[in-house]
Amino acid sequence: MKLTLLQILEDRFAKGATIITAQPPIAKWHEYINEPTIADAICDRLTANAHRIELKGDSFRKRKNN
Repeated sequence: MKLTLLQILEDRFAKGATIITAQPPIAKWHEYINEPTIADAICDRLTANAHRIELKGDSFRKRKNN
């Protein structure tokens, strides 16, 4: 999966918009991917021209279920 994500990002790089959503914060991606070279490549391509939106606060699901 890691190589697939990298390949998709390489194919899309500088060609158009790509939207990525993820639960883990970017700071934990290297730990999650667990392959430093691939993690660096993925993060480089994601952050080169990125607009990051980081949501904070409680989950709406948690509020809804309480």
